[in-house]
Amino acid sequence: MQLTQAGTAGEDTLSAPFPLATVAMHATMILLSFVAVFPVCWMVVSSLKAENEIFSTRLWPASPSLDNYAFVLAQIPMLRMLANTTIVSAATALLQVLTGLLAAYALTQWRFRLSGLVHGLIALSWLVPFQVTMIPNYVLASRLGLLDTLTGLVVPHAAAAFAVLMLYHAMKSFPTEVVEAARMDGAGRWRILWEIVAPNMRASLASLGILAFISSWNEYFWPLLLSRSIENSVVQIGLQMFMTQEGNLWGPLMAASTLASLPILVIYLVLQRQVIESFMKSGLR
Repeated sequence: MQLTQAGTAGEDTLSAPFPLATVAMHATMILLSFVAVFPVCWMVVSSLKAENEIFSTRLWPASPSLDNYAFVLAQIPMLRMLANTTIVSAATALLQVLTGLLAAYALTQWRFRLSGLVHGLIALSWLVPFQVTMIPNYVLASRLGLLDTLTGLVVPHAAAAFAVLMLYHAMKSFPTEVVEAARMDGAGRWRILWEIVAPNMRASLASLGILAFISSWNEYFWPLLLSRSIENSVVQIGLQMFMTQEGNLWGPLMAASTLASLPILVIYLVLQRQVIESFMKSGLR
């Protein structure tokens, strides 16, 4: 008798209609997902089309071909550019994590009169776009002999106000009792940082590293200003080479864009959970 009642209750639950709000929410999510994914799918499919098929109504090419990829690899050193971009992005992310960690640790652990002013100035500097300081940075890079070098692409982004603020607020929530206990046991400030604070902030450090890597990967204006040779260029400059005054080479451009997107796509697939958490922690959507 009890089994029959349980089975009937389960059937009633399964047959109960979904609330209208739930259906509308799922429909909206499906629509937004389609809007987000469609441009990527169009890019990949267009990279397999001939030039005269790019804007045709046919969704799938009549005869898919890898000719656009072969053309891209023949015209520009795409693999070299991808390697350069990876090096620059990884170095930038590592330096931003390191400098942000040190600055945040100093602001939270060392008490001095102007600490609030320093924090405010860092927050204000975050509001200044990089384009405002681009020319002074270019002059400085020129005088230091860093034009057309990967080092010159990294140095201006080695420290970022966003990195300091993100780690500062994460470190503010770190239990002070743990730090005080370590200090009473005779641990110095450096030991506390590297053996206690940093290991317990792995999630925040990883989130910052992911955001810094993606931001550096998408950087265009600074490499455009600094680069002189194609061998020391990044992938964003390579994409621009297929956009001319006479018109865009859409097939090769889509093929190059697909190749440029692969590393970020791999990072997202491997670190999907961390990527989502990083955007949530940073307040980005």
